[in-house]
Amino acid sequence: MTTSKTVLDLIDAFRRSKTMFAAVELGIFDGKRPQHCKELPRLLDACVSLGLLEKNGDTYSNTPETDKYLRSASPDTLAGYVQYSNNVLYPMWGHLEDAVREGGHRWKQTFGFEGQIFSHFFRSEDAMREFQRGMHGFGRLSSPEVVSAFDLSPFHRLIDLGGGTGHLAEAVRERYPHLEANVFDLPGVAQMFPGTIAGDFFTDPLPEADLYSLGRILHDWSEDKIRMLLSKIYNALPAGGGLLIAEKLLESQYVSGHMQSLNMLVVTEGRERSATEYDSLLRAAGFSQVDSRHTGAPVDAILAIK
Repeated sequence: MTTSKTVLDLIDAFRRSKTMFAAVELGIFDGKRPQHCKELPRLLDACVSLGLLEKNGDTYSNTPETDKYLRSASPDTLAGYVQYSNNVLYPMWGHLEDAVREGGHRWKQTFGFEGQIFSHFFRSEDAMREFQRGMHGFGRLSSPEVVSAFDLSPFHRLIDLGGGTGHLAEAVRERYPHLEANVFDLPGVAQMFPGTIAGDFFTDPLPEADLYSLGRILHDWSEDKIRMLLSKIYNALPAGGGLLIAEKLLESQYVSGHMQSLNMLVVTEGRERSATEYDSLLRAAGFSQVDSRHTGAPVDAILAIK
């Protein structure tokens, strides 16, 4: 029987997201109740209806899930990614039609920015911290699942290329204590996280390792840049060395994968890919063994062996 449920749900979906975004921006889940907000009770009651707050009389409190993932001081917080979604992605998605018509990201159209995409992400120290904070929350959810998707015990030294806060390297060290793990990232990021090796994986020599990782990196870039980077990694690896990739695998019924691919269209030069597409790219770079696994986390895992 045909119903309107799916259409009505999608019409309403952005309102639910924006309600959560506004509550995070106003510090609601950190216990703040801004006095200058004339309609605060209306927002609080909406959060109760979404299951983000509990109400007892006139008192509002976080649900356990909210306390873990939306309170800014929680080690598992996703508040940084919520703020990034609200302040950057939400306005850029307003130009999705133009991105589909014309191709290419919407940084200039939305914010007037010129230049490479990561010059926008890192346009200021605050913007850089907000982006890294957002990625860290997702990494805390995903990295333990990614590093447990395959047996990494044969490897001895991991370098996580573009690894940001180090959440994947940390997950590797926790699961494989013998495996030395470090991060290689841009100088501005390295200054924020002591111990990070500073460099640009496109232009600088890669630190020596028998296992490299790329977490949510390949989906940012064009096919030409990806081929160049994969070839560079392959050439840097010893025989038997590996490349661990954390990306969302695209499948026909995988809604979040298609939403993320549209996000890449709006924000970056890249897109999401299927397991078959990654297999072709990696084998073209020279890798002889390629395996992919769904993790159940926000990103999946691919392991390629030289």
